[in-house]
Amino acid sequence: MSTPNNNQVLDITLNDNKYEIKVSLKENILQDYDEYYFSLEERETEKIIYISSSIIDKIDEYIIFKLSIPFHENSETFLESDIWDLYLNQRKGEDLKKNKVKSNYDNIRFLTILFPDLNRMFYPYTSNKGKISFRLNEYFLYSKIDTVSLEKNEFSFSGYFNFPPLYKSNEYELSDLKLIVIYNDENEYEVPVERFSRKDIYDKYDGNEELLGCGIKGQFNFSNYFNMEKTVFLKFYLQMTYKHHGEFETIRSTRIRLDHNSKEFPIKRIIPHDNKKMKVIVKPTKESSYLSFQIARYNFKSEVVKNTKSVWLKIRRGEKLKYLYKYAFYMLGKLPARKKSVMFESFLGKQYSDSPRAIYEYMLKEYPEYNMYWSVDRRHLKYFEDKNVNYVRRFSIKWLLVMPRAGYWVSNSRLPLWIPKPNHTTYLQTWHGTPLKRLATDMDEVHMPGTNTTKYKTNFLKATNKWDYLVSPNAYSTEIFRRAFQFNKTMIESGYPRNDFLINSNNEETIQQIKKNSNLPTDKKVILYAPTWRDNQFYGRGKYKFNLEMDLDKLRDELGEDYIILLRLHYLVAENLDLTEYEGFVYDFSSHEDIRELYLISDMLITDYSSVFFDYANLKRPMMFFVYDIDDYRDNLRGFYFDFEKKAPGPLVKTTEGLLSEIKQIEQNGFIPSETTEAFYNKFCYLEDGNASKRVVNEVFDSN
Repeated sequence: MSTPNNNQVLDITLNDNKYEIKVSLKENILQDYDEYYFSLEERETEKIIYISSSIIDKIDEYIIFKLSIPFHENSETFLESDIWDLYLNQRKGEDLKKNKVKSNYDNIRFLTILFPDLNRMFYPYTSNKGKISFRLNEYFLYSKIDTVSLEKNEFSFSGYFNFPPLYKSNEYELSDLKLIVIYNDENEYEVPVERFSRKDIYDKYDGNEELLGCGIKGQFNFSNYFNMEKTVFLKFYLQMTYKHHGEFETIRSTRIRLDHNSKEFPIKRIIPHDNKKMKVIVKPTKESSYLSFQIARYNFKSEVVKNTKSVWLKIRRGEKLKYLYKYAFYMLGKLPARKKSVMFESFLGKQYSDSPRAIYEYMLKEYPEYNMYWSVDRRHLKYFEDKNVNYVRRFSIKWLLVMPRAGYWVSNSRLPLWIPKPNHTTYLQTWHGTPLKRLATDMDEVHMPGTNTTKYKTNFLKATNKWDYLVSPNAYSTEIFRRAFQFNKTMIESGYPRNDFLINSNNEETIQQIKKNSNLPTDKKVILYAPTWRDNQFYGRGKYKFNLEMDLDKLRDELGEDYIILLRLHYLVAENLDLTEYEGFVYDFSSHEDIRELYLISDMLITDYSSVFFDYANLKRPMMFFVYDIDDYRDNLRGFYFDFEKKAPGPLVKTTEGLLSEIKQIEQNGFIPSETTEAFYNKFCYLEDGNASKRVVNEVFDSN
């Protein structure tokens, strides 16, 4: 049994299709809550199975619980779902705190329940984040390496493989095992693998004699993969051939994982080769703990630079430096203000765009006496280098000397909470959209990573408390902003400055020039697809997933001769979509600096719950809403401020076929605005006359 730790699995067994799990909890933590209980929750739905538990022991400061999960009592439910996570629920009054139960080992996958008729299996495993979960899968081969060594040019490894049908049934007979090495995702090589006894696993888990030989080991000479011209990456898979009902079958594992708990990683070696040196690194990948094997030419100078940068990065992200930086910011903010200095920032320094850009460009012409700077994220400097704007790298020393003494800040998103606003600084917050989805304190629940509902709202209000002015595009938004942001300072109900461009530049000459500058065909109609992000689909803090639910093949077949599609994902979405097979039809413009140009060149917009349709409505062009998950989004994630399904300025569709039908209808009949579309325009776009920037600047800069 493992050493006790808070909310940690100590042991797990399977008997008669019943999982019994021992979990340790700190006694003093339990005393802080009125009630606590365990539950299994399906990851993609709202299904919950409550787990019976009992106290069986006490070890030092830890209470030991035994949880019972009888599979047969919930078999129908388990067989309908894919992944279940085990939670500890702690309630105090009306507040409920939920935490996934931790696990620190992965060979619990051997505790598998088989369904031969379905070719499926149910098993527990430890997730990438060290939590225990249960999964339903088709039969598959799993392998893990827990010991490796690099001696001269030899790589030796050992671990285990898990193919549950082999260990649970006499119908499977192992024929051959081999390691598959893939070189730079191109060439494939085979390496012999030897089975050996893993009595530690055999003694712990039930199974036939095959389980005793679940250990694998082998070695190969990696000097065969040396390449002086480019870095080499090796990926590893296990391939098994077995006999089942008289037929030979071959199965390949998912990519082999490495024991990420081992303290020996990463392993680095510098190896002489042809009068030069090669660098070899073996380590688990960050996200999934896959066995990563990298070979590169060794260069002493570049290594010193790289290591220095790595050390500096750790220092820069450390709490001590953050405290010193905050203190320096505060002290510099006490110096005399540079009243004619303005710092602009758009989307956390990632873009030269949106209302800050519109205000900046207006002030360049009308207020040349101001010294204006752009705060730019170091990873997005390339978007500013050819703009002839005065920019400073965000959080650099120069930024630190400019930002605290600036007379004005202009931003469209929240600044980091640690930044103190000096008394002499006027903070103009333009925000970045007309609200459809509930915002800030209007949200019932928050599903974002790295926070909870209470913390999110508290931090949001700390940020809004620093704003002196807030731009609103219409009366509808003003009411919501006041309440959701609890903003009681100066609201500028002016229309959005960013939309001045749509009004003032909506001409054929500008449209054709943008297409040429963007290397787009000028003889085809343009469909802009600009969806939003989903709060509960993420890789980690600030990195959100997005699943492209459109059938691009069908769209290309039906529309490819006359249309192209521009894809514009939200700035929070961290996807790299492979669109190579749709070259010439789908263009990824997610990194395009300003969506206003994409609005202008698009003949129609497809979106979902993104606020982009409020802006696009100014062009009075057709819009449609691809809302395949509207029930979940409306009811479980954000909720809407108005009846979106009745008042959206365009049809709502849930399938690719629905999109095609609407597009073809426009082709045949032309675009005829409905009464709903006209009412929408009159409610949300009535202030957009091309002069919003002027109104905002006059309000803020002429009154200070």
